[in-house]
Amino acid sequence: MSVFERYLTVWVFLCILVGIASGQFFPQVFQAIGRMEIAQVNLPVGLLIWVMIIPMLVKVDFGALHEVRQHIRGIGVTLFVNWLVKPFSMALLAWLFIRHWFAPLLPPDQIDSYMAGLILLAAAPCTAMVFVWSRLTGGDPLFTLSQVALNDSIMVIAFAPLVAFLLGISAITVPWDTLFASVVLYIIIPVVLAQWLRKNLLSQGHDVFDAMMAKIGPWSIAALLATLVLLFAFQGEAILKQPLVIGLLAVPILIQVFFNAGLAYWLNRAVGEKHNIACPSALIGASNFFELAVAAAISLFGFHSGAALATVVGVLIEVPVMLLVVYVVNNSKNWYEKSTESPR
Repeated sequence: MSVFERYLTVWVFLCILVGIASGQFFPQVFQAIGRMEIAQVNLPVGLLIWVMIIPMLVKVDFGALHEVRQHIRGIGVTLFVNWLVKPFSMALLAWLFIRHWFAPLLPPDQIDSYMAGLILLAAAPCTAMVFVWSRLTGGDPLFTLSQVALNDSIMVIAFAPLVAFLLGISAITVPWDTLFASVVLYIIIPVVLAQWLRKNLLSQGHDVFDAMMAKIGPWSIAALLATLVLLFAFQGEAILKQPLVIGLLAVPILIQVFFNAGLAYWLNRAVGEKHNIACPSALIGASNFFELAVAAAISLFGFHSGAALATVVGVLIEVPVMLLVVYVVNNSKNWYEKSTESPR
């Protein structure tokens, strides 16, 4: 992991402080940035999000899709958890915690928005960061690559309908045209540009590709942090009034991460997959494409929304929580392999 990746939580905390302070001392500057919109898309944030997402998508090789048949059981488990369990379990947890149990502690006018942010966070499976988590567990690189490529392909088609459905059953109205525009801007166009850049770089040799990835890799995290400074500059007043909100939003996120990681790990064991398949499967099942979630939340609900804040809480806890999952799967390897080798 790079220094940026290893200390992502620290940088996010610093962004919270810098953003809140900047918003309080220079409100006119951020109000001017907030007005730089075309068709509900904030131009500075749109640019930052492209810089954030495209370097990550360049790493994805859609040519690896043919590899999925080699570990079809692990692929099936991950798809089941990513698309049929995680979004729906998060919608349930958001309904329980945000709309009911924590509702007296939250601003009443933001409850639906918080729920929407949590759903957006769970509806997008992790992409590039999962390569880091997989490597830390000795995961099969071909499985990880093919699973990420497959998830990204599904996301192009399924993200908008899934989000619209889950928000609909949660009685949260989202304009279809805005949601579709978010998919085009933050999934389809970045995927096309990233794959064009990948093809162009690889045509010049793997050394050129590796050198460029090393150069542009930090841009993703830097753009993410700049986006968070802007976001917290707008959210600062609400956070200062109710600092408990961040901790409350973290509860359903933490529960769904551990639940989905554990479910994917157990299911891979149950179907007899190898440990180096179960590890990335559990990690992919637990982590989120938080960059996309932040982008979609801002586009759909705005900088000041609870949805945007909820997705940022996902960023805040991503690294320490995923490192804990890495620790658990690494230290349970003997137990896992003993159980898969036992007679059935």
